[in-house]
Formats: sequence, C-alpha cells, structure tokens
Amino acid sequence: MTRSTRLRVAFQGERGAFSEEAARTLLGNRIVTVPRANFAQLFRAVRDGVADVLLAPVENSLAGAVQPVHDLLLSSRLHIVGEVVRPIAHCLIGCPGASFAKLTAVQSHPVALAQCERFFAAYPGLQRIAADDTAGSVREIIARGDPRRAAIAGEFAARAYGARILRRHLEDHRKNFTRFFLLSPAAQPIRGADKLSVVFELRHQPGALLRALEPFARRSLNLLKIESRPIPGRPWEYRFYLDVRARAGAPLAVALDDLKRASSRLRVLGHYVCAKEN
Repeated sequence: MTRSTRLRVAFQGERGAFSEEAARTLLGNRIVTVPRANFAQLFRAVRDGVADVLLAPVENSLAGAVQPVHDLLLSSRLHIVGEVVRPIAHCLIGCPGASFAKLTAVQSHPVALAQCERFFAAYPGLQRIAADDTAGSVREIIARGDPRRAAIAGEFAARAYGARILRRHLEDHRKNFTRFFLLSPAAQPIRGADKLSVVFELRHQPGALLRALEPFARRSLNLLKIESRPIPGRPWEYRFYLDVRARAGAPLAVALDDLKRASSRLRVLGHYVCAKEN
C-alpha cells in the first residue's frame, strides 16, 4: 500500500499529541496523521482535502465535555463512526541531559497544568507557563535547548521529539481518561455497533424532557449520558446530547421514533462500537 492510499486522519495539536496517539491506538500505525492547529481547522480538514476522517476529543473524565467539539460536530454534518478512550498520564519531560534538580519552569496546556496540582504544591518554586498544546510544549523545550525548562505531556510526545522523561504520573488522579470520536463525512453501518449518540431540542412544555427520555427506560435501553448546551441566538433554550447503549433493532428504532415525536429537532450523530477503557 502506498502512502497516497493510506487513510489520512486529522487531529488537533502537534506531533506527539494525545490525540495522535489515540488515532494510532484506534486505527493502527499504517495511517497518515495530519496535525491541525485548532478545532476549527480540524473540522475543516476533510472539506479542505487534507484528511479523509478526523479524530476529536469529546470528553475528559475529570475536566468534562470539550464544548467546542460538541458545537462544531453539530454544524459540521460529520458522522461518528468510531470511539476510543485513552488514559491520560502526564509526564515531566525535559531536554536530553536535563535534570529535575535544575528545573525552574514547567510549561503545558492549562488543563494539563491544572491536573497536576499536587506536583506543583510539592514544588512551589517551579514556575507554571501556560501554552497552547502539550506536545507542542515538548517541541518548544527541545527547540530552546534550555535544561531549566520542562514540559508536561504524554510519553508518546517524549518519544516523538527525542526528549527525556524526568518524572512519570504527575496527574492528581490516575483515573484520568479522554474519550475521542472518529468522524467521517459519510455515515456507514458499523458491524457490532452498540452505542448511539443523538442531539435533540425540545419545546418549552412541562414534562417535555420526561417524555423524550421515557421511551428508552420503557424498553430497558441504558442512557449513558445526557448533557445540555445553550442554543446560540435563543437565550435560555438548550439542546441535549444523549448517548444510549443499544444495538440496532426494534426497541431502539421505536424509542427513536418516540423521541422524534417529542422533539422539535432530532439528529442521529452516529451508531458505533462503544469503546473500552485501555
């Protein structure tokens, strides 16, 4: 297989990002990964012709939903065709030859810094520097060649840039996971699909949410998550994102029909195989 025929997968961030590692975990190492600077560029990657599919983080088990991704997913018309969950283990990464004793500053994405509070409390002399990206921080400290500055990122980023891992597991909570969606411009039947994601809007009526959700409970379909998001331009009105554990069949089809009747707007985002924590 030539490079031109390999699947091109866009991700947000720089080489070595958690998202790139997640893409390779889900799809293998034969893919061509395409870094994009921000989420807006990520969601344009297929339209711009630089990628065939994209992988986007949608939720962290500690920080919660990645809200820009939810909003872009709705406006993009892309379809969820896969899911992967990856543990987020933060490493302290320095230049080759760096030592922990000589560090004066640590840089990373603000979320990564915030997930390592106990480390910074133990070493209050270390200056925190907020940056745009975890893997990008590793690239920057390697480029600077300053042994006094380190980055917080994953082991995958350290390998990508030939950096040195000074400490492992800086994160406050070991049960730290990020969920990613694989998004495609074309909907496709997925063998073994057992998880459905939908987004819907309701009329302002008493009991509207109950009527929307009750059909799933009546058919013993497990609701994994429901989350509300404001509807732009309509103050104090909300749309709801719903994840359901269910295989294709009559119970799910009928529940979706009931939800459609109870909603003012409904869109199925995808029916795919539920990821397992790795």
